[in-house]
Amino acid sequence: MSITRLLLLPFAALYKAATDVRNVLYEKKVKKSYSFDRTVISVGNLTAGGTGKTPFVEMLIRILRDRHNLSVLSRGYGRKTSGFRIAGQTDNASTLGDEPFQYFLKFGDTVTVAVGEKRADAIKKLIDEKPHTDIFILDDAYQHRSVLPDINILLTDFHRPFYKDYVLPAGMLREARKNAARADFIVVTKCPADLSSEQREQIKQNIMRYAGMEKEVFFSGIRYLEPVRFHGKDAFSEHIFLFTGIANPAPMADYIDTKYHLLEHKKFPDHYDYSAGAAEGIMKNFSNHDIREKCLLTTEKDMVRIRNNEKLMEVFGDVPLFYLPIELYFLEKGDFFAKYLKDRIKKDESKTDKITRW
Repeated sequence: MSITRLLLLPFAALYKAATDVRNVLYEKKVKKSYSFDRTVISVGNLTAGGTGKTPFVEMLIRILRDRHNLSVLSRGYGRKTSGFRIAGQTDNASTLGDEPFQYFLKFGDTVTVAVGEKRADAIKKLIDEKPHTDIFILDDAYQHRSVLPDINILLTDFHRPFYKDYVLPAGMLREARKNAARADFIVVTKCPADLSSEQREQIKQNIMRYAGMEKEVFFSGIRYLEPVRFHGKDAFSEHIFLFTGIANPAPMADYIDTKYHLLEHKKFPDHYDYSAGAAEGIMKNFSNHDIREKCLLTTEKDMVRIRNNEKLMEVFGDVPLFYLPIELYFLEKGDFFAKYLKDRIKKDESKTDKITRW
């Protein structure tokens, strides 16, 4: 254990105590949780960011949208608005947040996307405005305990599993490891494709120490798709200047460096709000690479933040700018996961707006 972590452990103990008290208040029903007569699926993590929630939520949408009326509800982290808001054609990443806007761009024709800091209130409003909704997917809601979900899904990153981490600020955990027990099942994300059965079993045993022996554990990986152009005129080049504003860009950078030729990787903080100055810095570094055919590449999440920003596009000029889509896949039991999920969904969802206080 590093000296820095040792020094931070007393502060982590205080943070853990505060979150433990909060959880006890909910478990003792001192603080109120609300349940609904529609199926509520919560997707979240114990770790502060970087576990792959966005591609996982997109996978849930693909599995469920053909047979259900879905509403996806996020807090809208990083947006410049507040309160409840249903996504519409005039919205962008500034009004919704980058992740909800990404959902809207991909699925807005068939799925309702909304944001709201108070999830219980937002669900009530969605029931009023979208009464045919029978499933709510709550993005990043594992710690949002004012809503009692019917299916509570916990994600943990293969490269940074919660059972090896520490509570903030000594580590990246939002609450203690023991709270994995609230999950109905756990998905290990960003696994290598060649993860052996022995490795999977060891990971399962480590997870079950905290989540419980009866919990199902699934293993998933990230698949990178072909780069997509969204600005500039020239074709894609294998000489790539990568810039990212996500929590853990290392796997993407490694992939780019393996498949293409990575000239440079400019890293920004998660949910970074790109300015003209930042774009100018990117272009300055980009121009320093004396190669005729080259291009800029970023993540899909970064793309939704900059795509409609005229000032940024003006700075980028005619330089080819691409983003790299990703999708989640299961290393095994993908069909079983879909069936397992569907079996957990309520069969008799009422279309009333009755709300039960728990």
